[in-house]
Amino acid sequence: MAYAHGKFVWFEHVSHDVSGARRFYDTLFGWKSDGVPVGGGTYHMIMSGADGIGGYRQAMPGVPNHWMGYLSVSDVDATAVRAQGAGARLLMPPTDFGPAGRAATLADPTGGVFSIWKGAEGDRPEAPQVAIGDWTWNELMTTDADAALAFYESVFGYTRQPWDMGEKGIYYVLQHGDKPRAGLMATPKPESGSFWIPYVAVTACDAIATSAQGLGAEVVLPPTDIPDVGRIAVFLDPMRAPLGILQAESRA
Repeated sequence: MAYAHGKFVWFEHVSHDVSGARRFYDTLFGWKSDGVPVGGGTYHMIMSGADGIGGYRQAMPGVPNHWMGYLSVSDVDATAVRAQGAGARLLMPPTDFGPAGRAATLADPTGGVFSIWKGAEGDRPEAPQVAIGDWTWNELMTTDADAALAFYESVFGYTRQPWDMGEKGIYYVLQHGDKPRAGLMATPKPESGSFWIPYVAVTACDAIATSAQGLGAEVVLPPTDIPDVGRIAVFLDPMRAPLGILQAESRA
């Protein structure tokens, strides 16, 4: 079995309106999300082409709608202990999910929520180029970049690659070995707290942003060119969960 430890390998839309979320994203990206039987219930897995890339999960009362990223680790229990020692809060203890794998959910010291995961059958193979409709990046907007960097580096063994964005500050690419795995930067709106934004690969950023808006989303970052990266946009979906889209420069 192959693992991509240090990579976010699965994303779930944690929602109070699973049906509405499914309709929105199936229409926007062409995903399929038919239900599959899991543990006596039904889990709506997200299929992008032939690949299962995530799912939808009912949110608990009082929990805002959001996308949850699952970070691949070699040992869920040991990582959860190490994360708590570095200042994280344990929101869900290490738990087995049937034959699929084991997970735990944490809030980093700045409040960014994510899950750690070890799949029983390994992770999906990494393709040379991310397929359209698949996840291409995950980005932490944090109220304290220094504290977040110290946490993710000490717990997950990331190294940082700083990128000066001028007036917007420093953007840090988190690498695991020689592979870029996520991004991190100080949020321009600290009152919103710390949160992760996953990005989906698209071929036409402007068209998808316009379509998202037509389907009820609020575009909070209009299509913007990022040198040497591509064109990005960020929206709040109709359930107010943030999501980004990226048209890679190689696909421009």
